[in-house]
Amino acid sequence: MSYQLIQVSEKFDGAVAQIELGPPPANIICAALIKELLSALEEIPTDPQKKMIILTGLGKHFSFGASVEEHAPGAVDDMLPQFHLLIERMLAMPLPLMAKVKGAALGGGFEVVLACNLIFAADDAKLGVPEIKLGVFPPPASILLPLKIGEVRASEMTLSGEQRKAPEWLEMGAINRVVSLESLDEVIDRFIETEILPKSASSLRFANRAVRLTTLRSYQQHIKEVESLYLNQLMATKDAVEGIQSFIEKRSAKWQNC
Repeated sequence: MSYQLIQVSEKFDGAVAQIELGPPPANIICAALIKELLSALEEIPTDPQKKMIILTGLGKHFSFGASVEEHAPGAVDDMLPQFHLLIERMLAMPLPLMAKVKGAALGGGFEVVLACNLIFAADDAKLGVPEIKLGVFPPPASILLPLKIGEVRASEMTLSGEQRKAPEWLEMGAINRVVSLESLDEVIDRFIETEILPKSASSLRFANRAVRLTTLRSYQQHIKEVESLYLNQLMATKDAVEGIQSFIEKRSAKWQNC
């Protein structure tokens, strides 16, 4: 299948699929890209020889995040549920998912990273959920971050909207490996060659389903409530609309605190 916004290729004689988000430099997570990702994630596991999927970004960055324009009133009601479905499909994937992170992985881009089993990042990569600066919050990260790094640190990251470099996320337990950008591909290839390729493809799928079950069930249990909080309550406030609009208009937000 051909795609417009992502590139799908095979590595290690077809044992591994790599999905690259585009178009660079921002690799924005928009509705059209979500649709293509859902299609690719459905198609790739049908090959019984596949053992892993790598997700990364074209160019220098992973992704600047979700389309802010598609978070505006009138568009967000369609886009957000599809994005939440994408994260659920990633968590339910039989194949292990690895995120290869370079440059920026922010907002919805970081949430895609968080939905992967394994996260290998360049030491200068910056990750975070800056949504609060636009008067909104990150629904999937609100569930996944506390599971990965605990409520205390997840609260700090979500409420501050800070971007942190990969070594800090490694220390918090959100990332598996942090290496120099120059050695990132080599380290990932070596890990796959020594730890993934020698394993049974079918056994990897069973083990992956088992280890992901708790996270998947927690996400499924809470995402609809969080989604409703966002769409039906947050987006009814003046400040949420103002935050999105001010970003689109490239100006500072004027908060009314309501």
